[in-house]
Amino acid sequence: MSKTILITGATDGLGLATARELAGLGQRVLVHGRNAGKLDAARQELQGIDGGGPVEAFQADLSELEGVDELVTRLTNRKGRLDVVINNAGVFRLPGDTLNRAGIDLRFFVNMIAPYRLTRLLLPLMPADGRVINLSSAAQAAVDLDAVIGRVRLEDGEAYAQSKLGLTMWSAWLAGLVGRNGPAILAVNPGSFLQTKMVRDAYGVAGNSIEIGVDVLVRAALDDRFERATGRYFDNDQGRFAAPHADAMDDDKQARLVDLLNAVLARLGGNTDLADTPSAPVN
Repeated sequence: MSKTILITGATDGLGLATARELAGLGQRVLVHGRNAGKLDAARQELQGIDGGGPVEAFQADLSELEGVDELVTRLTNRKGRLDVVINNAGVFRLPGDTLNRAGIDLRFFVNMIAPYRLTRLLLPLMPADGRVINLSSAAQAAVDLDAVIGRVRLEDGEAYAQSKLGLTMWSAWLAGLVGRNGPAILAVNPGSFLQTKMVRDAYGVAGNSIEIGVDVLVRAALDDRFERATGRYFDNDQGRFAAPHADAMDDDKQARLVDLLNAVLARLGGNTDLADTPSAPVN
């Protein structure tokens, strides 16, 4: 049966390639992008796939809280089912200042905080057998909580590795909160050094076939094996579920990180009351 699948950061690279494959399989794909022109081009390309599923496009800037909440509002107002969320949008290297208007490191905000906020607010739209797939990385480093709030400046690689571990940590924490009666929440390393603009810009290499990442994300979205994997980490470099960085398995460190995320969002005006995101999503 066809599923409705949201992919953030789906105007190029792995996000667009995954959207292309899922649309070709007849799935209803909701593509998100920041740039209106690139988003329209992606929508037109996906709609042109022979026998492809329906395509909807949503523009939002996930570097600021307002953009995240605007996207949630538009998705809520569409009144349709949302089966899968693929949190793919991410940044590695940024020109100029690395802080957003609120003074939060953009690499942490886009890679870790925005998908946390987005997921928490979208869970009530998802069925119990839905899935949230968070794009992690083999690059994982212990999170400096002062760096998250802009008190410590980090180089691009370190900020990226910390933000991806943070994403993996809150994935496990939220999976525990939601439990097995709600959507599965898992973190996936789609593969190292894939053929994406991020890899070319960061490392100056062409990278491995992007289809390596597409394949695992499609399986994570549709295969039964992943439906029962809530709270787990899939390392596609190894081709199996594996242990992430030790911090992602530490309940106390998970809780401290989530407390910080909630405090940051509260300071920015984002309500983090658990009542807004029930642990038992609607069927």
